[in-house]
Amino acid sequence: MNRIDLNGRKAIVTGGARGIGYAIVERLLASGASCSLWDRDAERLETAAKNLSAGNRIHTSAVDITKSESVNAAAEATFNHFGAIDILVNNAGIAGATKPVWELTPAEWREVIEVNLLGVYHCCRAVVPKMMERKYGRIVNIASVAGKEGNPNASHYSASKAGVIALTKSLGKELAKTGVLANCITPAVIQTEILDNVPQSHIDYMRSSIPMDRIGRKEEAAAMAAWLCSEDCSFSTGAVFDLSGGRATY
Repeated sequence: MNRIDLNGRKAIVTGGARGIGYAIVERLLASGASCSLWDRDAERLETAAKNLSAGNRIHTSAVDITKSESVNAAAEATFNHFGAIDILVNNAGIAGATKPVWELTPAEWREVIEVNLLGVYHCCRAVVPKMMERKYGRIVNIASVAGKEGNPNASHYSASKAGVIALTKSLGKELAKTGVLANCITPAVIQTEILDNVPQSHIDYMRSSIPMDRIGRKEEAAAMAAWLCSEDCSFSTGAVFDLSGGRATY
């Protein structure tokens, strides 16, 4: 593993107790950062913190990212604990039900939008001003190739991730002269627990669209995120970085 220098940096990773988020936390810690894991599952947060064994470089906060008051409280607690917030990785997300548009209920549609898109907005809104005060920050939003192409039977998920891409582009332009950079990653299907709730037929469809003919690994997503969190990423903002095994090439 090539080392990226994040010594002294303070990071927030949403959905950090499992999956891609946990892999990103591992990579940031290995690069010298301190990490606050935000997740709605308090029990999983406790387990993750113990397994990481990083002492005072780990902070946890049980957060409902769909609620602005919960996010604001977590941001204040994290800032008070670390004294700064340099990095925000908006990773938390859900897949939702796998159905065609006309079979999805309004509640099913709304839940995915609120977690995947509104949650990113709440976190950016709470953290960006703190970064702007220090004239430095790195924001990495985890979107999806589904936000570019639209996966069948996943309209709510695809729409939410398209929204994350557009939010990132707008935010990057708004912050371009502040020292705070915002970029997003658009993975194809990655092997995580989220696939446990996805029908095998849908997984097969997603894999069949990947020229490399394999599912991505969490560590690959974490490696890309770590670079985007670093000072080495200095002339990219509002940008979209594919991680799709050749599926998306634009």
